[in-house]
Order: sequence, then structure tokens, then C-alpha cells
Amino acid sequence: MMNERIFHSYQILDQLRLPHGLYLASSSKDYHYVWLRDSFYMSLPYLEKNNQIYEMTYHRILDLFREYEWKLDIHTVQRPREQWEYIHARYSASEVKEIDTPWGHAQHDAIGAILWGIGMGQKRGKNIIRDDKDHEIVQKLVGYLGCVQYWEDADNGMWEEWREIHSSSVGACVAGLQAVKDIVFVPGEWITKGRQTITNLYPHESSDRPFDLAQLSLTFPYGVLMGEEARVVVDQIESHLLRERGVIRYKGDSYYSTVEHEGRHHDLPFYYGTEAEWTFGLPWLALCHLELGNVEKANHFIKLTEKVMLSDGSLPELYFARTDSYNSNTPLGWGSAMYILAKERYERIS
Repeated sequence: MMNERIFHSYQILDQLRLPHGLYLASSSKDYHYVWLRDSFYMSLPYLEKNNQIYEMTYHRILDLFREYEWKLDIHTVQRPREQWEYIHARYSASEVKEIDTPWGHAQHDAIGAILWGIGMGQKRGKNIIRDDKDHEIVQKLVGYLGCVQYWEDADNGMWEEWREIHSSSVGACVAGLQAVKDIVFVPGEWITKGRQTITNLYPHESSDRPFDLAQLSLTFPYGVLMGEEARVVVDQIESHLLRERGVIRYKGDSYYSTVEHEGRHHDLPFYYGTEAEWTFGLPWLALCHLELGNVEKANHFIKLTEKVMLSDGSLPELYFARTDSYNSNTPLGWGSAMYILAKERYERIS
């Protein structure tokens, strides 16, 4: 019998999944878009299931890249210079078209994530690559990461903010390239260079952020950092970023800060102590502890996740600092997916 909270979490994913297979990030008007990254995380609970839902998501993503193949053709030979030239990370909900609002489009982790999702789907016997054209698109996505030189190209990162070299973005690309190297041609040095960048940045996320919630992705799902290296990063995030109702993204995060009304242009210390608490950080920590073999610690974070759930089983995107008030991006599908992944995995081994 399926746990009631897992059941509700799957229902939330069903409600956010659009007929074409990609996902709305949330049902709120602010997030009524399709993000590649959110669709990636929201599809992960279906990776181990035989219901075609995972395949449907990736077929639509490959169709999206077929539509923008002209862009891949340019940027497998010429590095993007303007923000809009990069492969976009956010699209309109029903048409899945680029949106021309100025945006931080340089998000290499989103491309790495998609490659990882394709590679993992294929490894599990899912029919992700339908034909020669899909194969060609995957090869061009690899070529795009090589052309932008992801290992040294400052990007907007998982939180779509100012450009820096982020270990989480580089790690997603390393994992993505590794995952598809049996499907298409991946020059070995493109992986080696990425690993070297991660080593150079370790244990930090970037020059501005010593600890960042995005670094958890290096352990789950990507497994780029394992063992002692992973433990150091997870411990840092717990020590510095864990709060009562979630995990802050990084120290000095102004997004949904309780002083955000004073502008987002101040130096990071201006926002210390006012940062929003992101609920999906809790099941994400649980997943990292499961990777590290800390089963009881994982259960602790699963219980904390359940504590901040609303009565209908949904997880808000975030709670405002030190309050029980949450923002309008509720439910956040990414959070429901992380909870399902952590809870199902814990129940399998406990």
C-alpha cells in the first residue's frame, strides 16, 4: 500500500505535468513556465518505473532541441557572446517556445542535467533515443558544452543569478557527458577539464559562495562527489545553511529575503539572517545521506520534510526567514519529486 504522503506527492506531479510531457514548475502564476531543470528533477521519480512517463518527458525535450537545432548548429562552432544566444533554460508552458524576456540563459547545469537524464534512461533500457535525429541532437548538445568550454565559462548557475564558475554547473556537465559517452562521441578531455575545475573549486561552489545548496547535486543525483569529499560538502551545507523549515540557498540570498523590498543590489552581508528557507533542501539532504550510507540521518531529514508539508501533502517552494509563512509558488513540483525519491529509497532499505 502506497504511503499517503507519497501518493499525494505523485498527484501533485500529475497535476503539474502538461499534456506534452514537460512540467510546470508550480501552479503559481509566477512559475507558469517550463524550466528544463525543473522538468529534469520532476521526471526523476519515474526513472525506475515502467509507465512511459519518463520517456514522454525526454521525447518532448528532444523535440524542443530539434526545433532549436539551428541554434545548436551555430553554437557548436561559435561560442555564444550574448545571453540570449545560450540555449534557454525556460520556455512557455503550452507551446514550449523561447521567451524573449531578458534572462540569465547561461545555465550549463540544465544541459548537463538533460544529458544525464538521457544517458540514465538509456542505461535502464528506456527507449529515449528514437531515431538518428535524436542521436544527432545528443551529439550536438555535447558539442555545445565543448564549444562554450563549460569548464571555464562563467554561467548563471542553478539559481539563475550573476555569472560565476559554479562547481554545481560544472559537475552537472561532467556527469551528463559521462552518462552519454556510450551513446555519442565525447572527447575525454572535456570530462577531465571539468573534473579539474571541480577539484580547483573544492569544497566551494564559486568564488562568491563558499557553500551553496546547489552543491548537493554533486552527490545526488550526479555522484560526482562521493565518500569523504561528499561528506565534507554536505556537512558544510548542514552547518551553515540549514534552518528550521528548509535550507537557505547561500548566505546573503536576496530572493524572497524579508528585506527584498529594499532591492536586490546590496552586498551579500546586507541579507544575512533574512534568507528564505527552501523546503526541497530537506529531502535533498536526505538523499545525500542515503548516498553516504547514513540511513538514520536520512530519516531525520525525511521527517523534517513531512513536518513542513501542508495538510494536502504539498511543499511550498520556501518559507520566509524564521516564520511559518510561505510564498505563492506552492506546490513546487521539484520539492514533491525530491520527497518521493528520498522516501521511496528510504523505505526500500529500511
